[in-house]
Amino acid sequence: MTGLGPVAWPPAPITTARLVLRESEARDRAGFVELFASPEVRTYLGGPRPRDELERAVPEVPGRRPGLFVVDLDGAMIGTVTLERRDAERPGHLLTDGGEAELGYMFLPDAWGHGYAAEACAAALDWFAAALPGEPVVLCTQTANTPSMRLAAKLGFTEVERFEEFDAEQWFGVRA
Repeated sequence: MTGLGPVAWPPAPITTARLVLRESEARDRAGFVELFASPEVRTYLGGPRPRDELERAVPEVPGRRPGLFVVDLDGAMIGTVTLERRDAERPGHLLTDGGEAELGYMFLPDAWGHGYAAEACAAALDWFAAALPGEPVVLCTQTANTPSMRLAAKLGFTEVERFEEFDAEQWFGVRA
């Protein structure tokens, strides 16, 4: 896996009780557009992007990169989970040079409140722990994002620090 270590990408699809985490496909394009155009999804992520701009910019097979899982429920994309290296230029790090593995997630509003994010993120974290044993994973979210703060706690992340970024207080945690 480029950037995360010597892990082949994409892995075989990961199946949970209700979901499949898999590589993106052309059929996911509309879901990617909706994620980035949604005011609800993008509330704590810099705001929505114009749908017409996304329709022009999103490739035929979006999100096809190492570390990005599409979360599939009954054959339809409901969100994404990512595991990527945290940019060394951003605040919040465990390592002096940065580059920690960072968990990210976005789910369509219709998927909220059903436990899908916890189920998908836990599966991705288990996969990562098996692929790179002993390597910690970090998570950063705005403290104002109460659902994301609850998810971080449910997944076993503990606070390392708080800082200001993007004109908002950020919570930075680690899962060993």
